[in-house]
Amino acid sequence: MGIYINPGNQAFARIAGPDYVDKTGLIGLMNERVGGADSLVCFSRPRRFGKSYTAKMLAAYYDCSCDSHRLFDDRIIAGYDSYEEYINRYNVISLDITGFISNARLEKAPLSDIPARIAKAVKAEILEMDPEAPADRSLEECMIHYIERREGKPFIFIIDEWDAMIREAKDEPDAQQAYLNLLRGWFKNSNFTPKAVAAAYMTGILPIKKDGSQSAISDFREYSVIKPRMFAEFVGFTEKEVRRLCEDRNVDLRLMKQWYDGYRFKNTGSVYNPNSVMEAVRNKDFDSYWSESTTATELMDYISRPYNGLTRTVAELIGGLGVKVDTNGFLNDLISFKGRDDVLTLLIHLGYLAYDEETRTASIPNEEIRIEFQRSVHEATNEQTLKRLKESEQLFADTIMKNEDAVAAQIERVHLEETVALHYNKEDSLRSVIKLAYYTYRDHYIQFEELPAGEGFADVVYLPKRDSDWPALVIELKWNKNAEGAIDQILKKNYPTVIKDYGSRILLIGISYDKDAAAGTRTHTCKIVEYDVSK
Repeated sequence: MGIYINPGNQAFARIAGPDYVDKTGLIGLMNERVGGADSLVCFSRPRRFGKSYTAKMLAAYYDCSCDSHRLFDDRIIAGYDSYEEYINRYNVISLDITGFISNARLEKAPLSDIPARIAKAVKAEILEMDPEAPADRSLEECMIHYIERREGKPFIFIIDEWDAMIREAKDEPDAQQAYLNLLRGWFKNSNFTPKAVAAAYMTGILPIKKDGSQSAISDFREYSVIKPRMFAEFVGFTEKEVRRLCEDRNVDLRLMKQWYDGYRFKNTGSVYNPNSVMEAVRNKDFDSYWSESTTATELMDYISRPYNGLTRTVAELIGGLGVKVDTNGFLNDLISFKGRDDVLTLLIHLGYLAYDEETRTASIPNEEIRIEFQRSVHEATNEQTLKRLKESEQLFADTIMKNEDAVAAQIERVHLEETVALHYNKEDSLRSVIKLAYYTYRDHYIQFEELPAGEGFADVVYLPKRDSDWPALVIELKWNKNAEGAIDQILKKNYPTVIKDYGSRILLIGISYDKDAAAGTRTHTCKIVEYDVSK
């Protein structure tokens, strides 16, 4: 039993306690691949989505130096036909790349040394297992000697944070290339891979870096948050798993969904951020645990890039809209950005955005991530972002002060600038205009779109947070009615009734314009009245 080769099952035993959410079904998917054409798997997902837990689980299951039945006999994997065939039957090489990077930084060694350090560490343990191996030859040759001369079992590689070198050495192409060459030597070597590698499982945040338009290690089957395919239910916690947790711990499922849901995959449905769900359960507190797992400046840096359309896109995202994104051109690193789509694709891989594969749109998934966007926008230095921020904050102030002309003017400006002529009068475009104009709502409000109320659906409703003394806002944007007509519709259909017991003042905001007027002359009007909650 070593540090990197056959590390045993203690690491998994430490986490497989009463709170462990059983994800051992993933082992069944890997068992189908061991020794076959699809045996090399790279499964990438965001930080704090259980990557290290999975690596420890796989190492404990396959490691031939221990008996792990007590850890798996009552788990989902035990119901698979392949369970006994593969449990504790292989040599395992388990590597956490971040550990090598940390050690190199402590010793002030260059990152370009890390691939050689990895090979040296693994080779030292091979030589302990096989003292007759040719110590003056390469790691790969020593491994082949061990398998052929000592009847050793082939190896299953488990590499956690595989992309740490790509991220940490983002400005050092030589270090990245040396690392990729190490991986190619293991997994794309016709004299070594078929003899020594039974399977490989790599996990990280980014998919494998592209070399031109192709993967730099082309034999891997890749699964990511953009296309997780059959691994979708293992990206995070499923709805069923979270529901069971909430029932067992008496936690509000509705709030759990609002805070940490929002990632959805075909044939799987809702997927939640595992780390945040468990923190909320343990702490009995719904909060953003995201900032504890990443640097505070990361998101701000990406959304402040001066790419055409990015500022508007960020406003749309914060306003609650989905945006189209082309994910195909991204090179899977942190520096090769060509424009807006590459930034959005990276944010999807980092977990800041959820991606709908069917509509090819990205959106902010939940309250936790919306907080991070709001924080970043307030700290941004981009002039366009600051301009939008100030305009939105001023719009809220004018609305609450019932400055009707100012509100009408700002909504008109946003409507003209942000809506193409073809969609100017569409109902969904009108709601988008409201959300874009009021996009800094997160400071004081929770936003509801098409809130079921009275005899219909209110376009957009902003309910103040419990610690805010701001009034609730019910907003209708209509065409070919006067602003008073929009207010009359709000009252006629009893939209305020659903929120009048919320404990706050309620302002009704009606905005209208003439849709048949010439482009650029569609003057908007506004009426703001306070609703009598005593009715």
